[in-house]
Amino acid sequence: MKKMKILIVEDEPKVASFIKMGLEEHNYEAEIVHDGLSAEKLAQHCKYNLFILDIIIPGIDGLELCRKLKKMNSNVPVLMLSALGTTDDKINGFDSGSDDYLVKPFEFRELLCRVKVLLKKHSQPHDSLDSLIVNDLELDMDKKVARRGNSCIDLTAKEFSLLEYFMRNAGRVLSRNDIAEKVWDISFDFGTNVVDVYVNFLRKKIDKGFDKTLIHTKVGFGYVFGDL
Repeated sequence: MKKMKILIVEDEPKVASFIKMGLEEHNYEAEIVHDGLSAEKLAQHCKYNLFILDIIIPGIDGLELCRKLKKMNSNVPVLMLSALGTTDDKINGFDSGSDDYLVKPFEFRELLCRVKVLLKKHSQPHDSLDSLIVNDLELDMDKKVARRGNSCIDLTAKEFSLLEYFMRNAGRVLSRNDIAEKVWDISFDFGTNVVDVYVNFLRKKIDKGFDKTLIHTKVGFGYVFGDL
């Protein structure tokens, strides 16, 4: 069986070696570069199954590198590493296209768990539906565009993923833990409000100015999408 190939972009040699050694012990093929420009060049010529990026790296920082990598191939997952752990830091990471965000310092077994989840999720075939429709809201899965009434709604990649999850589960009560695990591939951290922040971002874009509200808060439980 062919090994999954992972590119580690980390300018701290000890951290990079620690990650590489751990991944190789679990039968992954891992390669290290220490700056963003080298990572971009490698990604243009080599095929990888996953990128692990530090944010603060020489050349191109991790956020800009993530945007470039996602433009090359949006299907290859990105796991972002950073000592920057505030809600705003995480939102910046997700808005750049990152699929997951792990705060330093971390235990290797947590990183390994997230690597496995990302690789499994992105190796599965995507739903063949061209669009999702709830009430007067349509989500075009091919063009990555949302429309409500006569309005075209501009969404970031993470907002799109969140809306897709809501629409596929319309009518169900979704806890913050459900949303974090399915949209961000992470267990919900009760010390962060990333989920609530993104739900509010989405509310402003798809509900503001429309007669019917589609995102509803179920106090003590989470959120419900659709008509109540």
